[in-house]
Amino acid sequence: MTSIDEQILRATKEIIVKFIEVGRVSPTSFDESFKTIYQTIRESVKQTDRKPSQE
Repeated sequence: MTSIDEQILRATKEIIVKFIEVGRVSPTSFDESFKTIYQTIRESVKQTDRKPSQE
């Protein structure tokens, strides 16, 4: 696991914890919510990680 992957996982965990605290995520929806949040963060990071093409 790379440093970026660890940071994505850590950010996902923090978001899930906050959502649980405010009641937006329940134990029954945890699995789906965690996957969705993780994928969203991962896609965002990978998009910003791409270097712009040189023209």
